[in-house]
Amino acid sequence: MRRILGIDPGSRVTGYGVILSDGSRSSHLASGCIRVTNEDFAQRLGEIFRQVAAVVAEYEPEELAIEQVFVAKNPASALKLGQARGAAICAAVVAGLPVSEYTPRMIKQSVVGTGGADKAQVEHMVRRILGIDCKLAPDQSDALAVAISHAHSRPRLLPFGTMIGGRRR
Repeated sequence: MRRILGIDPGSRVTGYGVILSDGSRSSHLASGCIRVTNEDFAQRLGEIFRQVAAVVAEYEPEELAIEQVFVAKNPASALKLGQARGAAICAAVVAGLPVSEYTPRMIKQSVVGTGGADKAQVEHMVRRILGIDCKLAPDQSDALAVAISHAHSRPRLLPFGTMIGGRRR
């Protein structure tokens, strides 16, 4: 079982979710939102870095998975989002964690079964997969979806000599 930290980055709210997974079954360990209110953007990035580092220190994940930036209508917002991602990634790298990145479409496809799923569908499936009974904040749900997507996308290592399709591996 691997301990995976999923991050849904944002310059004001960054969601995080920690799961334990063997690749087919996953369980919820922790999740929440990092909310930064400082008006100085550089200070917000520093706070994202510090709080992601604190989550890493507390839950000791083995890997970090993070959503890639997408450009919607506002390029300035996309740049800020990219910088928030960078702060979270740096916290993981400083802690020695490998980092994997996934597009929003890949995450939705992995968790819901369609790349065009909406936030309500993602939350529903996250809660179902992880057995969570309470409502989740959108950023929290998205972060857990990133972690689940990572858990499902990593190929499981088979012992040497395992037969696959009649051929020895």
